[in-house]
Amino acid sequence: MADDGDGKLRTEQGGGGGSSPEETAAGSWLGGSGGLDMLLSLALLAIVALAAYRLYRRWGKRSGAGGAAQQGLVDSLPRMKRRDFTLEQLREYDGARAARILLAVNGKVFDVTKGSKFYGPEGPYGIFAGRDASRGLATFCLDKDALRDEYDDLSDLNAVQMESVREWEMQFKEKYDYVGRLLKPGEEPSEYTDEEDTKDHTKQE
Repeated sequence: MADDGDGKLRTEQGGGGGSSPEETAAGSWLGGSGGLDMLLSLALLAIVALAAYRLYRRWGKRSGAGGAAQQGLVDSLPRMKRRDFTLEQLREYDGARAARILLAVNGKVFDVTKGSKFYGPEGPYGIFAGRDASRGLATFCLDKDALRDEYDDLSDLNAVQMESVREWEMQFKEKYDYVGRLLKPGEEPSEYTDEEDTKDHTKQE
């Protein structure tokens, strides 16, 4: 046996005598059909990732001017005063009828306008704009069927899904302005004072 220069062992005469375990393992990984399939899969994955990246870059450049205009509009909007919303009132803030975009998670309403590239009409999560997104987030479903037109108490969700809803709520609370509660049918809205509203906004910053 001798070292062939790259760390692998080979027989002097290239033939008889059987192969060492290292040679057998190397041969099966590189030369076997399973190894070839793995290399092809990795190559295909790299090609798909590159294509996705190029599409993303192209989309970003194409929407650059519109994105800048949208960002300017977002920056010009005053901070929303605290208030509570019925489902009907929430639907007005879908990014199409009004520039501001709101959505609800676990009974809390958040102003996600600064994330309009995600939650705006053309965004990948635009289906949640002006809606209660709790069920869609809990079930990882972006279909309209995952959202209900009437008040959704989420009572049929299991423990894992409810934990997911609470985690999403915390993420939205860290990133976006909490602007009020989503009211249950017949529930009266709360009265918020300017002092309370200012104090909470300062805490979020």
